[in-house]
Amino acid sequence: MIENSMFEEEPDVVDLAKEPCLHPLEPEEVEYEPRSSRLLVRGLGEHEMDDDEEDYESSAKLLGMSFMNRSSGLQDNMSMSRQNPNGSCSALSTRTLVVCTVVLVIAVSFIMVIYLLPKCTFTKEGCHKKNHTMELIYPLATNGKIFPWAKVRLPPDVVPLHYDLVLQPNLTTLKFAGSVKIVVNIVQATWKIVLHSSGLNITKASGEHQAKPVEFLEYPLHDQIAVMASEALLVGQNYTINIEYSSNLSDTYYGFYKISYKDENSKQRWFAATQFEPLAARSAFPCFDEPAFKATFLIKIKRDEKLSTLSNMPKKATTPLTNGIVQDEFFVSLKMSTYLVAVVVADLKNISRETNGSLVSVYALPQHLNQLGYALNTAVKLLEFYQKYFLINYPLEKLDLVAIPDFQSGAMENWGLVTFRETTLLFDSNTSSIRDKKLITAVIAHELAHQWFGNLVTMKWWNDLWLNEGFATFMEYFAIEEIFPELHSDEDFLNLIFKAMMKDSLNSSHPVSSAVQSSEQIEEMFDALSYIKGASLLLMLKHYLTKDVFQAGIEVYLHNHNYGSAQSDDLWDSMNEITNGTLDVKKLMKTWILHKGFPLVTVVRKGKIISVQQEKFSYCVEPENWTSDASYLWYIPLTYITSSCNFTHCTNAYLLDQKSAVIELPEEVEWIKFNVDMNGYYIVHYAEDWKTLIDLLKKNHTALSAKDRANLINNIFSLVGLGKESLEKAFQLIDYLKKESSTAPLTQALFQLSLIYSLLEKKGEQQLAARVMHRIEHLLGDKIDQQCWTDDGTLSQRELRSTLLTFACSHDLRKCRTNATEIFEKWMKSNGTMSLPSDVMKAIFTAGAKSSDGWEFLLKMYSSSVSETEKSKMIEALASTEDVRKLMWLMQNSLEGEVIRAQEFSHIIATVSQSLPGYLLAWDFVKENWEKLTRKFHLGSYTIQNIISWSTSQFATKAHLLEVKSFFESKSEKISQLRCVKEAIDTIKLNIQWMEKNLAKLRKLL
Repeated sequence: MIENSMFEEEPDVVDLAKEPCLHPLEPEEVEYEPRSSRLLVRGLGEHEMDDDEEDYESSAKLLGMSFMNRSSGLQDNMSMSRQNPNGSCSALSTRTLVVCTVVLVIAVSFIMVIYLLPKCTFTKEGCHKKNHTMELIYPLATNGKIFPWAKVRLPPDVVPLHYDLVLQPNLTTLKFAGSVKIVVNIVQATWKIVLHSSGLNITKASGEHQAKPVEFLEYPLHDQIAVMASEALLVGQNYTINIEYSSNLSDTYYGFYKISYKDENSKQRWFAATQFEPLAARSAFPCFDEPAFKATFLIKIKRDEKLSTLSNMPKKATTPLTNGIVQDEFFVSLKMSTYLVAVVVADLKNISRETNGSLVSVYALPQHLNQLGYALNTAVKLLEFYQKYFLINYPLEKLDLVAIPDFQSGAMENWGLVTFRETTLLFDSNTSSIRDKKLITAVIAHELAHQWFGNLVTMKWWNDLWLNEGFATFMEYFAIEEIFPELHSDEDFLNLIFKAMMKDSLNSSHPVSSAVQSSEQIEEMFDALSYIKGASLLLMLKHYLTKDVFQAGIEVYLHNHNYGSAQSDDLWDSMNEITNGTLDVKKLMKTWILHKGFPLVTVVRKGKIISVQQEKFSYCVEPENWTSDASYLWYIPLTYITSSCNFTHCTNAYLLDQKSAVIELPEEVEWIKFNVDMNGYYIVHYAEDWKTLIDLLKKNHTALSAKDRANLINNIFSLVGLGKESLEKAFQLIDYLKKESSTAPLTQALFQLSLIYSLLEKKGEQQLAARVMHRIEHLLGDKIDQQCWTDDGTLSQRELRSTLLTFACSHDLRKCRTNATEIFEKWMKSNGTMSLPSDVMKAIFTAGAKSSDGWEFLLKMYSSSVSETEKSKMIEALASTEDVRKLMWLMQNSLEGEVIRAQEFSHIIATVSQSLPGYLLAWDFVKENWEKLTRKFHLGSYTIQNIISWSTSQFATKAHLLEVKSFFESKSEKISQLRCVKEAIDTIKLNIQWMEKNLAKLRKLL
């Protein structure tokens, strides 16, 4: 884990060949590398360096330095100058000089021969060339001995088969004790077994027989320990490791961590839960903590008899021990990765229902028992749908969904024991809005999809995280569309794709499948590209292959790799089994997952002839540093509709597998719209045809679907940022919005205009910002006036009402804030007992929090509320105040986690940083508390990504750009090279560029 390794000093290095007395790595042989091979220095493995990053000169210098350091002890003895009795030095004799020169030449020659020989292994028989490599330099373990492994990834010579794990958390001392027995199989003959351990105090380690202690070494920089065998371990042999240890329950959100909460009687209680993905299982028990090392687990938990425990499998037995302690034993698990192991120890209540032989249960603290019904009904429906769609039954006898009081992520898919943040599982019929219902449904759908994609079939390594997260995200929205069509989840997915494309357009973006090694790199893979871009590529493929072919390909993939691990190519190979040579899916999809960014397709229409051309969509901020676009060629499944037939069944398809092509229509048409319903991951520029589409929206906007209208709004504003279209034309396109009644296009228009408003406001252009807001009011004012302060109407109408009134009250448009304040004051007079409409609750709270009395009352109600969805709306309203002292108090208390949980911190920073009084305050707070933040949330984590992004996204000056760059560079090179830091810097540069290009135009336009 980062907490243990990121602050470690670099270890000393040792040349293994110079230490023959130490434990041998392999019998009788030590290998030397030639100059051209990658040198392992200070614990860096050869695979950790890209080919184009190798620096042979510096490597040679480092090797020379290493040799000189090792030889320094000999130099005093080899001195050729002699001292006289009086302490002065006499001149060297000619003979001495000659002898010295000869010795030096021989020594240097010997060293050069050793170093320049072809890859050579020295054994008793002499030098033998070998095809494989072994590192030259190894790091030191904590006890000063050589640690026999120096790569971040574990060696492949042993694989785990089974774990017997015993944990005993003490919720009084907040510590835990543990023991683990691991059965491993020897794949390659070896003397060592290297596995992971982080922050564990190992008190005993033994081998095959309990009474026989073994030597074990620790290397905290890589979270690794090595068990050294007393004799060679032979291929095919099984070997058992026994380890006993103890540790503190973590005060972060990783590993086996503690949670403080207040029960129904306001008494402080403790709760223990695990969160292992991606790299924290090693902080709860020594293990082979890589996703491909799957094994079975038998888990036993010792706990206070007043508490209850949950784990991945059903409980097998409970045995009384001593002094009120009992032991729960769970059935042996299926074969799974360590990051999916889960344990919860707490006082919980649940409701349950059986479906298809599996017991589905939803757990929460006792005071939330009446908020579990919706989650249970939803989980059962989704589980039944997935089993039918995948043609594979859910393989466990039970599925538990548990609401955790303090939880950093939205949820975690542990097999059989899915953990959730309370706001993503608990539904309160009195205070949960339509948006809350959509969120809960989506998160449950996502985590249940993982029971197949991720748990049954797991990516081999974190570079293919998208196979887990992209698939789960795709299935989440697909399943909701099939089971809960009234929720219109496809429109939510559309907005997420737009935001992912903003991130993907930056030079700091990365391919969906990217090489990763360090813990920070792995953490940073949990981003919008792995989730949303991955899902949108699958959506595009599904539409191109047709839904039946796509579904058949998924079934083949899951059946071929169940209980195993897979790579991206395995998915494409499964799809190719179904296409049977009619389409090479692998060739098509590799152009998408191995390239960062996305294509811009330019369309030119002349009569029946449509010319299409692709290029990389690139904001060229610094041309000298920008990635060359020459090699970028996507195989794009284009779709289009025309004026001659604009229904879904009339969608046309064309595979653009070259830079440009010509499509001939059967007849001339009035208009053409590409990327139907935004089912493709690309942006379209219509050149001269934008005017035609603008006129179409003005005359008959329903000729296009709501998603197509939102797509056009997004594309034209993106092209403005690129400099390929004018702001004037973008504003002309959205003039039709007075007639718009669908959420998707209105939400996208508000998003784009809000970005412009925020940049102007923070730039000090208040008058111009006010004119932008006036333009929004001109377009949407009548719609705002039409909204009522109730929960009446269809789900779409209710969501649109929530969107419009929240925006209007935040910006004091029409009489929104006046109306909301009146309702808030009535609620305050009732001491919070008056029922408020859930869909407009956030707008009411936001208006009420503008006054000091309202803010204080809202904080009091926050502390006493038992509805997590209500509390979430309250916290956002509290963070929207313009009182900087209150904003500071909120951020400080959230970070401390007492009054306000630390899980809310990134949410608070996001809200504070959007306001004029708060955006500089948020950045200053992040700077001043950087060390605390990275200890609590981990470098590279999704929370840290969000904190950096939100706290800097409003900057649009060169002074702020320099400040942000200087701050992160002052911390360390590792921090300054984080992808989220580079993304923040890219965003500021784009903000500056946008203002330089468009500020004067905006003044004329508005």
